[in-house]
Amino acid sequence: MSERLSKKELFDHINAVSFAVDDVKLFLDTHPCDEEALAYFREHSRMRNEALKEYAARFGPLTIDTAVYSCSDKWNWINEPWPWQEGGC
Repeated sequence: MSERLSKKELFDHINAVSFAVDDVKLFLDTHPCDEEALAYFREHSRMRNEALKEYAARFGPLTIDTAVYSCSDKWNWINEPWPWQEGGC
């Protein structure tokens, strides 16, 4: 993302694009060859992945696929506040 969003704004953006991705996936279940829907899915999936990576880099991961694992730190992402806890979003 080009602009520097606050933690809450970035979290809200992730929720919005995640909803869009989930919604269009349901549509694609019944319309798998709809090119416009496929393009929408690809674009919003890209936006979601970029936002998740940015959030993970700045505030800690929200999903397992943006968590960093190392043998020395184990799953250190669990030490961050959860989004619903104080200090989260």
